[in-house]
Amino acid sequence: MMCLRAKVLFLVTIPWASFASAAQTPTNVFASGNEHYRSGRFAEAIADYESLLKQGYASAPLHFNLGNAYYRTGDLARAILAYERAQRLEPGDPDISFNLRLANLRIVDRIDAVPELFLVRWFRSLAEAIPVSATVWILLSAWVLLFVVLSLPNILDRFPFERPARILALAAIIVVIVSAGLLGLQVYEASSRTDAIILDAVVTAKASPDDQSVDTFVIHGGLKVDLGDSVGEWVRITLADGKVGWIRSSSCERI
Repeated sequence: MMCLRAKVLFLVTIPWASFASAAQTPTNVFASGNEHYRSGRFAEAIADYESLLKQGYASAPLHFNLGNAYYRTGDLARAILAYERAQRLEPGDPDISFNLRLANLRIVDRIDAVPELFLVRWFRSLAEAIPVSATVWILLSAWVLLFVVLSLPNILDRFPFERPARILALAAIIVVIVSAGLLGLQVYEASSRTDAIILDAVVTAKASPDDQSVDTFVIHGGLKVDLGDSVGEWVRITLADGKVGWIRSSSCERI
């Protein structure tokens, strides 16, 4: 995929220059958005990119460029939302990860996540960094390798590499187990994601879905939260540190 990316340590603000689409009109709109961006007309670029999303078109480059445009206008919350969506489509992409980290450094809230065991945290990070397609490819390759290694002694009359074959088979078994667990976690995470980004500048969470209930905590735009039950116009959110409260559903948008 052809793209333009900065290689120095500042925000990668040059839009990706490709967009997979069979129709000519979406391609023209995307190109128009890129041209607006390069000319510093960020509001017009946002309008073009958002129009494509409303038509049902979505790709990592589209969300990435939209995030860059929002970032340049100072709308960190929507920039983070766009970067998060781009990362869902292209996990492990260095430009997306860098811009997302940079944008998160500028938000108000600093919330420490509930501690996890190192192995759990490492496994979860690995699942987020590797695309599902790559995990499937690794799993299938390890299965094929294991099958071949175990079959060779039965096919050949004389097999002089018994010890190396055992080591290779053991390695293949380990890869199969790890990649299968990784794939299971990726599928589960993809099917049960309830993350959202706070879009309002300041949001006061309540103890219950009622304006008259007790205030529990105050959060700010750009923060990632986990969505829970909803009651009317209210939704229950959970912060990374485990705090729970109710906010207006219009104050956030699901990733």
